[in-house]
Amino acid sequence: MKVIKFGGSSLASSGQVRKVVDIVKTDDARRFVVVSAPGKRDSADIKVTDLLIQLYERKLAHKSLTPLIEEIFSRFREIGEAFGIGEEHLAAIHLDLEAVNQLPIENNPHLYDHILSRGEDNNAKLVAGILQAEGVNARYINPKDLGILVTNEPGNARVLYKAYRKIKKWADSEAVLVIPGFFGYTEEGNICTFSRGGSDISGSIVAAGVKADLYENFTDVDGIYAAHPGYIHHPEIIKELTYREMRELAYAGFSVFHDEALMPSFRAKIPVVIKNTNNPNCQGTKIIPNRDQHEKPVIGIASDEGFSMIYISKYLMNREVGFTRKVLTILEEFGIGYEHMPSGIDDISIVIRSNQLDDELQEQLMRKIAYEIDPDELRITHDLSMIMVVGEGMRQRVGVTAESTAALARKRINLEMINQGSSEVSIMFGIHKEQEKLAIRTLYYTFFD
Repeated sequence: MKVIKFGGSSLASSGQVRKVVDIVKTDDARRFVVVSAPGKRDSADIKVTDLLIQLYERKLAHKSLTPLIEEIFSRFREIGEAFGIGEEHLAAIHLDLEAVNQLPIENNPHLYDHILSRGEDNNAKLVAGILQAEGVNARYINPKDLGILVTNEPGNARVLYKAYRKIKKWADSEAVLVIPGFFGYTEEGNICTFSRGGSDISGSIVAAGVKADLYENFTDVDGIYAAHPGYIHHPEIIKELTYREMRELAYAGFSVFHDEALMPSFRAKIPVVIKNTNNPNCQGTKIIPNRDQHEKPVIGIASDEGFSMIYISKYLMNREVGFTRKVLTILEEFGIGYEHMPSGIDDISIVIRSNQLDDELQEQLMRKIAYEIDPDELRITHDLSMIMVVGEGMRQRVGVTAESTAALARKRINLEMINQGSSEVSIMFGIHKEQEKLAIRTLYYTFFD
């Protein structure tokens, strides 16, 4: 039994939906279909989700919603009419969009989530109708009826454990169930959306709930690349990697998966395959709990930008009990979270996301650290990128760090920070942003050439 999820690019037009229908029909094991809202048809197009954000803003401004509702509905109608689905399906979608006019604004913390969820919800109704028209025994099912119960945290919902028992009851459904991604229902019956990558989270939850044999996540790439194609010409596709390796890569900038989206499948030990809707026969990338074969020490190199680093040096810092706690308390007072914190005997570096700071806040923060900590040296560096070299095979291969630093040194790339955990699954390098592309290329050809 398989759960399959299709992203917005796979559902953007009638031509793309035709591919989705063929994928569902070619494998009877694909029993649960999780869908996103229609994405961009071309680079100049607007995602349905972005149109719904505009709809929310117009509602708050008490402006007419009719023109925008009709524009959104036209996206669904264009796809539906290409398959000749029954008028009742399109009428139900139009009625649902019109109902946004009646939603209260005051004392309604779930308004934004409710409006945004209309993209996925109505697309699930549409895809179910199209599958029926194509002769598939399919039906739309609402996440509330399926049992996707979530915490009451608008925009950042988390699935409740009891949801899995409810979802399990649908495992033997004779019909193919088409499920909207991105949101669930609180126990009080309110819609709450997941964080970014929400439809991936929905697919993972459904797979864990029905105890699927496989969770197939269809997108617009052939799999997960060993490095960003924008930096490397035709990088290798990773055939197989572990959940832990995937999480490290996703955190460091790989956009195929939000790094928390796989957690339900990971806990249920369900394999995940990343596949291409436009090339469904391609093997794709399989994500599994564990793997024994490590042909290469490194399976991927990822990068992310927009970091700043606070450097603090103080002689005999290691003798001062509670030193790190004092520093973290100051960050907490300013509402600043940290990403990494490598340290030495007399110094510590704190890596943070730059978007947490402005000039005034930075000045206040540095003044507070200087007063409370009384360091020998204190400075902050901006415009940093973090490059992550990932691979569980590094445990069996001596010298990966040495090879990496030597290669970077030959290209005269200065390292602001090196951080490697005791798990030896990843090595992180902090460098200046302008050297990011060169560093990625250097490391890639060191391990993949």
